[in-house]
Amino acid sequence: MRTKTIEKLCCPFDKQDLKLEVFVKDTDQNILEGMLSCCSCDRKYPIVHGVPIMAPDEYRQKELEQPIIEQWKLEFAPESNRQLPEI
Repeated sequence: MRTKTIEKLCCPFDKQDLKLEVFVKDTDQNILEGMLSCCSCDRKYPIVHGVPIMAPDEYRQKELEQPIIEQWKLEFAPESNRQLPEI
């Protein structure tokens, strides 16, 4: 996912701007793993393999997101009390 693409995205539920946290980039500075979050409704959207997962909660694929989320908990949770998506 290119950083410029973020400027075009908004929260699909309330159409507010999203905050980006980047965890992994490739050599071309494309985002491979990260988290988009809406400050208005507190929804979290993980970026998995360069693709933001912005589907409604009932359609999200736990088996796709869970390994990445578990990795983030181990690497990033001790540094902050960041909330990860419940899936």
